[in-house]
Amino acid sequence: MVRLPLTPAEVERGQRLGALLRRARGERSMLLTALDAGVSPETLRKIESGRVATPAFSTIAAIADVLGLSLDVVWAEINQPERAAAPARLAS
Repeated sequence: MVRLPLTPAEVERGQRLGALLRRARGERSMLLTALDAGVSPETLRKIESGRVATPAFSTIAAIADVLGLSLDVVWAEINQPERAAAPARLAS
């Protein structure tokens, strides 16, 4: 199967997702976060670095759940242009 190249908008959205997850993870270890979410540490590292710009929904849902992020917050954050140092809102 041939994958089409990502558009610049998809790449940018992947970078925003990675930044959001890194901020939400804070001081928590990448290893523990990945294991708690049921993904490999390598997968989490690639998502956080923006190297995987379009991860599977179930992967993002699992990571967001572990980090206490609502999917509404994730969706809103990744679909807006980069905002200057806007902190991620955690779900209550």
